[in-house]
Amino acid sequence: MTTFAPMKQEKETNSPSLHLQRQQLLLRMEYEYEKEEFRRQTETMGVARKVKRGLCWFPATAGRSYYNSLNQLVLEVTRTEDTDIEHSFEYGRPVCFFRQTADGSLNYYNFQATVSYADDTRMVVVMPGAGAILDVQGADRLGVQLYFDETSYRTMFEALNDVLRAKGNRLAELRDTLLGTLKPGFRELYPVRFPWLNRTQESAVNKVLCTRDVAIVHGPPGTGKTTTLVEAIYETLHREPQVLVCAQSNTAVDWISEKLVDRGVNVLRIGNPTRVNDKMLSFTYERRFESHPSYPELWSIRKELRQLHGKSRRGTYEEREGVRSRISRLRDRATALEVQINADLFDSAHVIASTLVSSNHRLLSGRRFGTLFIDEAAQALEAACWIAIRKADRVILAGDHQQLPPTIKCYEAARGGLERTLMETVVARKPNTVSLLTTQYRMNEAIMRFSSDWFYDGQLQADPSVRHRSILDWDTPISWIDTSEMDFKEEFVGESFGRINRQEADLLLSELEKYIARIGGQRILDERIDFGIISPYKAQVQYLRSKLRGSAVFRPYRDLMSINTVDGFQGQERDVIFISLVRANEEGQIGFLSDLRRMNVAMTRARMKLVILGEAATLSRHAFYKKLLEYIKQ
Repeated sequence: MTTFAPMKQEKETNSPSLHLQRQQLLLRMEYEYEKEEFRRQTETMGVARKVKRGLCWFPATAGRSYYNSLNQLVLEVTRTEDTDIEHSFEYGRPVCFFRQTADGSLNYYNFQATVSYADDTRMVVVMPGAGAILDVQGADRLGVQLYFDETSYRTMFEALNDVLRAKGNRLAELRDTLLGTLKPGFRELYPVRFPWLNRTQESAVNKVLCTRDVAIVHGPPGTGKTTTLVEAIYETLHREPQVLVCAQSNTAVDWISEKLVDRGVNVLRIGNPTRVNDKMLSFTYERRFESHPSYPELWSIRKELRQLHGKSRRGTYEEREGVRSRISRLRDRATALEVQINADLFDSAHVIASTLVSSNHRLLSGRRFGTLFIDEAAQALEAACWIAIRKADRVILAGDHQQLPPTIKCYEAARGGLERTLMETVVARKPNTVSLLTTQYRMNEAIMRFSSDWFYDGQLQADPSVRHRSILDWDTPISWIDTSEMDFKEEFVGESFGRINRQEADLLLSELEKYIARIGGQRILDERIDFGIISPYKAQVQYLRSKLRGSAVFRPYRDLMSINTVDGFQGQERDVIFISLVRANEEGQIGFLSDLRRMNVAMTRARMKLVILGEAATLSRHAFYKKLLEYIKQ
């Protein structure tokens, strides 16, 4: 494993080259760290722990194999155990297979495969060949686990190199505008009125339409960022035939795609959605490809080609030559049909939607776009953004850098500046490109106010429709249950799962039960009042889930309740939110609770009621939590 000396936080530089070289170094650190971590986990971590962490399915069953619409040989894999554990398998991620021997050791197969589709209990995996399929189909005690993702890193390094080398082209101009001293340009356009948008949303859409280079839609929680972005895309399509829309995660791509489809926009989704339903599947490339009138002919040609390959080595010389000639003609026809289908699909699409890494897909090779929209840009590594920017003439970034940052595993890389996103950099250097949305439509004003004051300079305003919204009359919208006098203690349960505080979790469920009783069970069911339980720690989340599953009290409301980490609640909202902070120790150690952006996300999920449980004696040593306690008590 390569080691690196500790690095200090990046200093501001006006040199794009120095900035990008530093990004390469930091990304290399993250790559080496993650690679080593994967090796260590593979060698030392037991199967049960991998399953529990969502990294592995065991036992798994290898089902049928077939050729999909892209002519890839795929295998269906299912699981019947531990189906309640959330997994990390999703489109494009590499996997490897293993079998467990009688003595409990693991034998890994010497090939890698790629996830094409995954839901809770079934996934479809692209296999390297028929031999690999036969190996796993005949195996007992089969398992499948995530493999180290070399491809994503390779694509990001390639993008950074392209940006560094760019000279005398549009990519070079965008690089020097976003990272250097080149000023962003704006066109003089007559402002467009959008009566259905508020003032700041309307201003943001107009800035998007006017910019020649870059614009940023900064959307704090509940301010209608997605609504604004959809409107900006819709208006841009009046001026351009097609745009590229990307995000860091498949979930975020699905969300914006679904909203665009609702507006009547023809979306072509590259990659498979995680929000699996018929509506989402209907605009995927694969489903559109299969629905094309020319596809039946292409399918029959591919079938015949596979049959002919078996005959090409048998018979007389003349017979073999005849088969080879037939194969050549069929291949030419298949290629022509594929080109025709692709041209039809791409020419008719208004929006091409993909993750940032998938924007490098072979289907998009050589394609350019007038405008690139990157949603949730504050959660994307800078290198990932450049993958897509290479294909565009101008860039629109949307997100909130006061909410969740990118996920970075190497502490030194994060500390060195890898966590700082392209959006943050542009916000700091080019403030005239930023449109801040200031009217929020989600939270009671009392829930919103602290977040507004601490993170957004007090600029947020609650819309009158939500300002005083509540479930109960004379209710307190935000409260803190202090466990300082209850002798609760946290426990450490492992690197990835972090901390657990069982007594605090039990108290939370007790307080939730009381609040449900105050509202009335029938009213909750009739009005579909929903609840979210959030904890920063996976161990606490899993403990709460197991307790909730075993409780008869909560059974009628189970489909109205969600329990997840802060990351799992990003982009969501609930009527009632309970937060378990877990930390309780004499040293005042709060770990990653000191990443205040996570707390901002957690607190701003609640529409009408927010309850925080935590030991004030531990947490109030930090200025943020001290101030929050004072705010709640006033």
